[in-house]
Amino acid sequence: MNIDSQFVGDADRSDTRPILIIPYMWIGDFVRNHTVVRVLKERWPNRPVDLLTTSLCAPLIDYMPGVRAGIVWDLPRSRLAMGRQLGLAELLRKRNYGTALVLPRTWKAAIAPALAGIPERVGFVGEFRFGLINRWRWGEKRLPRFIDKNAALAQPDGAPLPPEWPVPQLRVPAEEIVRWRKANGLSGGAAVALAPGSVGVSKRWTYYPEAARLLVERGLEVWVVGGPAEKGLAQEIVAAGGPGTAGGPGVRDLTGTDLRNGVLAMAAAGVAISNDSGLMHVAAALDTPTMGIFGPTSPYLWAPLNSLAATVVQDKEMLPCQPCQSTICKMNDHRCMRDLAASEVVGIAERVLGEAGAHKRQS
Repeated sequence: MNIDSQFVGDADRSDTRPILIIPYMWIGDFVRNHTVVRVLKERWPNRPVDLLTTSLCAPLIDYMPGVRAGIVWDLPRSRLAMGRQLGLAELLRKRNYGTALVLPRTWKAAIAPALAGIPERVGFVGEFRFGLINRWRWGEKRLPRFIDKNAALAQPDGAPLPPEWPVPQLRVPAEEIVRWRKANGLSGGAAVALAPGSVGVSKRWTYYPEAARLLVERGLEVWVVGGPAEKGLAQEIVAAGGPGTAGGPGVRDLTGTDLRNGVLAMAAAGVAISNDSGLMHVAAALDTPTMGIFGPTSPYLWAPLNSLAATVVQDKEMLPCQPCQSTICKMNDHRCMRDLAASEVVGIAERVLGEAGAHKRQS
């Protein structure tokens, strides 16, 4: 099946009403939301698609094909904030949306679209959102993966899931990468981007400092990518691998508060090594060769739809607890991650870089 032409012959080109997507706001989930955009654009090629976004995720909008605009509006996670909801509803009302897809199943996520009077508000039953959602969908718990639950809302009600979904895409202009390298004083050579952070301690592979040292010893430039929470990890990794000398390889700390910097780093890298995290999804959607390190989480459920260059999983022995899907190791030994040696991961990275280089020479 050609996953780029799911609705060929059935696409409705007469409908031009704008669509709003209310997505999940974690970085990885936000990237995966681009699959929903692509399904909608296949079904209704002439309906503009906008995304509600937080300030954190807003830079991703600039690189998502098929998205008309991002509606930047920060809502607190822990409280209703009715004043903010009313302000958002007023903004949405002015944009004359015909349809809102409410991906989160929470009551709070559906308030502003309902107050804005958007005629079609599509979502799963969720938290008894009667009156807030008026195009009910059922059977969410029967859908196996997170992406299935989200993208199914973009299909006609009752439609079967396709064999494959369109993969998320992020497209960064080459000239923007060149400017970013120059602004950060980086060479034009291949670099390995390390993303050591993740939501949940158990998903964090702890041998990034040793991996950085081994990569630098092999003559590779290493970049540490992440947010402010990864600053301490970045300093450990830089200390282990060394900052490098003039003209020589070393480790650069590229962590910071702006997600755009992370996107550009992943776009410029020759290979990305990441835990199961948002930056893994960013790198994969950019078509950067990406190695995803999985321990407590299942690659089937949580890996990007985009093909990974390598799915790194402990397979030396069968662990009865793996995957546990928990954010904290309840066995107190973290063997699913601890038994993945730095030398093993670096060896895979060298292979991936070699394959990527060979592919470029052939193309």
